[in-house]
Amino acid sequence: MTELLTVRGVETFYGSIQALKGIDIDVQSGEIVTLIGANGAGKSTLMMTICGSPQARRGQIIYDGQDITRMPTHEIMRRGIAQSPEGRRIFARMSVFENLQMGAALTDQKHFADDLEKVFALFPRLKERRDQRGGTLSGGEQQMLAIARALMSRPKLLLLDEPSLGLAPLIVAGIFNAIRELNRVEGLTVFLVEQNAYHALKLAHRGYVLVNGTVTMQGTGKELLAREEVKAAYLEGGRH
Repeated sequence: MTELLTVRGVETFYGSIQALKGIDIDVQSGEIVTLIGANGAGKSTLMMTICGSPQARRGQIIYDGQDITRMPTHEIMRRGIAQSPEGRRIFARMSVFENLQMGAALTDQKHFADDLEKVFALFPRLKERRDQRGGTLSGGEQQMLAIARALMSRPKLLLLDEPSLGLAPLIVAGIFNAIRELNRVEGLTVFLVEQNAYHALKLAHRGYVLVNGTVTMQGTGKELLAREEVKAAYLEGGRH
């Protein structure tokens, strides 16, 4: 496996408040890596820092052999990173089809029809809702659309920020199964930020635990699921 994403000593600030305190993380090509932690630990901040907004004040982010630490967001995205952000952020007034067109805007349009069929096969509900406005979809359908829109850009690295947030257990299981299939069949590399530690660690090849802006533990998904500190902090009563 080759190194696709390397985060070294990254420190991110909001004004004078330090949100990330020297983060070291590696994601190898073909892996699913998850970052778990409580609300406010800095998970989404790391995801946004990788995408260049906010930029890291210290440290380095290397993606596919290139230093992207100081690059603007649009340049980073052009290099094959796609994000399904926290809160989904779909285009509410646009149809499902139009949202997917927006996702494909940076790619060669000759692949559009094939890519559309792939995301419709992955999320059949979206095919049924193809002409429906994004804002009228259920929460689960909006999450599927956010992931599908990201996939339409043909990413090498898919960043998923809290894909299970606020969704019913059955919908969550379907979304995690889709992520597993993307990785297994397409070999897609996934970096997943999640509060639902049980589902995330079951899915991931490797994981990191973030506490107050600092990585406190790392290991395989199985190793972290078995650790007493992880069970006590994130899994007690949390298998939903």
